[in-house]
Amino acid sequence: MHNRTATAATGLVAGLAALFVLAGCTTPGESRPGTVASGASAPAQGGGSGYEGPRPQDQNLLAWTGDPNDAGHVTAQSAAGVGGRVTLVRIVLREQITWSNIWLGLAGIDPNAQLANCYLGVYDTTGTLLAATPDISPQLMTDAIAKPLALGKPFTAVPGTYFIALLLNGNWATNALTFKSTGAGISVNAGLAPPKLRYSTVLTGQSSLPGKLNLDEQSTSTINTGWASQWYAVS
Repeated sequence: MHNRTATAATGLVAGLAALFVLAGCTTPGESRPGTVASGASAPAQGGGSGYEGPRPQDQNLLAWTGDPNDAGHVTAQSAAGVGGRVTLVRIVLREQITWSNIWLGLAGIDPNAQLANCYLGVYDTTGTLLAATPDISPQLMTDAIAKPLALGKPFTAVPGTYFIALLLNGNWATNALTFKSTGAGISVNAGLAPPKLRYSTVLTGQSSLPGKLNLDEQSTSTINTGWASQWYAVS
């Protein structure tokens, strides 16, 4: 009887020892491999790196219509096609900024062009002109690069939707005066209708940017012929 009791006791001690070993004999605040300590964050699941892609701030800019690395398409139109038309590209701001410049990607120049009354401007969703550049004709004749074009007066832009307007006038060779743009073409407006088109034109015969636009009149007839969505940035 005594031997049986001793044997049972020995087995119980051995079992408890094994249990402690399996439990890792942890002390409060320690974590066993594969577990998370109290107050610690669990590791992210799925192996995601959290990469968000380039942002305007990475290039000392405040906003843009898209990563300039994706603006590899070159767009052009004849003077007859877009001269005097207001071309609009929508841009969305996520935070309040002081808007001083519009960056344009000039892809090619026509040294023989005769340009006048060419402007960039900013409209809000009511179609009100908030700011505009002076005549940018001289800047369109030199240096085919991305360049900042200063507004006549900087303004405070609150978060929301805006439209960058381009107005060209004069005479130029169609495939010489060109601009950097996206390659999406008419697909850029997928799921949208006026007055919320991302890319459109309004009016004809304009020699300056009007103080007010009717955005319900946004048209895609010109852009459907190959006048692709220009790339812009803000600083």
